[in-house]
Order: sequence, then C-alpha cells, then structure tokens
Amino acid sequence: MLGTHDLWLFVLSGLLLNVSPGPDTFYILSRTTSQGWRAGAVAALGIGSGCFVHIVAAALGLSALLAASATAFTVLKWVGGAYLVWMGIAMLRSAAERPEPGDVPQQRLGRVFAQGFATNALNPKVALFFLAFLPQFISPDAPNKALAFLFLGCVFNFNATLWNLFVAWSAARIAGSVTDSRTVRTWINRSIGGVFIYLGVRLATVAR
Repeated sequence: MLGTHDLWLFVLSGLLLNVSPGPDTFYILSRTTSQGWRAGAVAALGIGSGCFVHIVAAALGLSALLAASATAFTVLKWVGGAYLVWMGIAMLRSAAERPEPGDVPQQRLGRVFAQGFATNALNPKVALFFLAFLPQFISPDAPNKALAFLFLGCVFNFNATLWNLFVAWSAARIAGSVTDSRTVRTWINRSIGGVFIYLGVRLATVAR
C-alpha cells in the first residue's frame, strides 16, 4: 500500500514500541494525576501533534541532516534535555508547595497541549527513530518514498495516540482512588518530576 510492505508487522512493532514508557508517557501521567482525564487526553493530543514534526521531517529528509550533522544533533538534544529538566523542576516545585486538599495547581489546557507538543517535538531521538524504523517497511521501488514515509508515520502516530489516550484514561481511573490524599499526590508529582530530570540529563548526554 502506497509503496510499503509488511504493514501488519509495522503496526505490531509500533504498538510494542509505544508500550515502552518514555517522556511522553510520564508527561501524560503527570497531567492526568494532577488535573484529570481531560488534561491527560489533551496532553496525548499535543504529543501526537508534536510527532507530526518528526514525520514531516523524515519525509523531507531533514532527519537525515540531523543524523549527519553532529552540531545540529547536539544543539537539539541540549534544547530538548534542558526542556525536560525544566519540566521536572517545575513539578518538584509544585509538589513542594504542598497545596491544601482539593487545591491542585491547574494549567490551562492550551498550555498542557503546548507542553505535550514540545515534549515530543524537541526530542531528537524520535527523529532518528523515524529515520531508522520507517525505511524498513518502504519498498525499494516505491514510486513516491516521501508519500510512503508520510503514510507510515501517520499510521504509527494514530496508533500511538490511541495508546496514549488509553494511558490517560487508565491513569485517571487509578488516580481517582489514590490522589485524594495530599501526601500521595505530592509524592506522585515528586516522583514524576524526578524522572523528567533524569530523562532530560540522559537525553542531553546521550551519544550520537
């Protein structure tokens, strides 16, 4: 279809990869546990929108430039790492404020969407993943390889967004029974904030 092959294997592999937790998953969890299912769903949609940046970049060959240029990769990984660390520190500060019961800091949904978008779009490892993963399912004689990239990228992103929405829904159901406690809510924010700082440092120091 559209110059691709083994689409079933592509979908299956993509679903298995989506199950592995990363910055996107932890951001959805943080927004869901602090603001509920609606914010978690908006975060998932923001992440899906950010993923389109990498899909278009891969189709246009920009990801190849990122893979070939040490400077471009270094700049993007430092920006992405700094952003994740900043997000983690913000979560730790929010937890340290120890709000009164029922007084959970709320963020506008537009900001939740934008943060989800940036969490994915600023991660150079996602761009390199698309560059390495998608070509394996594109036929060598495909009449339009850019179109095949876009098709596979959209299929992957659609399935990933469905999974992320499921994560938000599941987290909302679980959070409803545990986050009434101020102590539990505080430690959830601290834990996720710490994970974000770790992921940011690891992204900034990862080798090409």
